[in-house]
Amino acid sequence: MAILVVGGSHRGVGKTALVCGLMGALPEYKWIAIKITSHDHGLPATVWEEMQAGQGTDTARYMSAGAMRAFLITASDGEIKERLAELERMVGPDDSVIYVSNRVVDFIKPDLFLLVDDPGAEQAAKLSFMRVASVADAMVSQGSSDSESAERECSGSDAGRPRFQLVAFEGISPQMLEWLRERIPDLRKPGKRNSGLRHGA
Repeated sequence: MAILVVGGSHRGVGKTALVCGLMGALPEYKWIAIKITSHDHGLPATVWEEMQAGQGTDTARYMSAGAMRAFLITASDGEIKERLAELERMVGPDDSVIYVSNRVVDFIKPDLFLLVDDPGAEQAAKLSFMRVASVADAMVSQGSSDSESAERECSGSDAGRPRFQLVAFEGISPQMLEWLRERIPDLRKPGKRNSGLRHGA
């Protein structure tokens, strides 16, 4: 099993597209995709499971991209721990999970934390993005080239971490895929799940 977190600097920056690309590039993990939001979507439950694939919502797009299951969690900062505990009663202990959230890294320890940003955006980045940017394993942005030299390029603000520049977020390049496989658990080897709530969180 593997635990990934995808966060982002702005609304609409490409988090959903990247999650769909990751699931398509790594289908053997049989992902469960979970979006965490503070916005009320008018759903009947705060931990709500998507049942249909489609393009109308982020969770439906996850299902279309190959997610085994998809959930939307609605929670304020003070409610996330409780909602994650509820989720753990709904999924199996050996499931591979992709969380879509900046805030969730305060409560879980993922195998990899990826942040999507748009360096040329005019609006200010989310406060939650600024707060967790220093702990991300890699930055991902959209660019005109996904050559190895472009993808491995690191700016000073990235503190030596790779910045992967993808032509399309749905299309994970060979260089990024190699980097991912070097860092997430190998399904062929037994391992210990590391997605539990952090002690004292």
